[in-house]
Amino acid sequence: MTVKSSVSLTDDQFAFAKAMVKTGQYSSVSAVLQKGVEVLRQREEDAELERDALRRLLGQRAAGHTVSAESFDDKLSDVIANKRRAHGLDT
Repeated sequence: MTVKSSVSLTDDQFAFAKAMVKTGQYSSVSAVLQKGVEVLRQREEDAELERDALRRLLGQRAAGHTVSAESFDDKLSDVIANKRRAHGLDT
């Protein structure tokens, strides 16, 4: 479902959106704004997942559970690989 809404943009924001349309990357300024909102939503969801993981880790540490350096490196590598894949940067 699509909802019509009126938004205000700065001249620079509008020029940027129009340039994205002119180069054929998006079909309309509306499509540019939709993508921008989707990117922001995904970033916020990712940040919340990261905060949750940190809360769990801090809870485990407070309870006396520790993580070995090797295990931490493995988990960190997994997080980085997932981020790279999510942003189309996997090689």
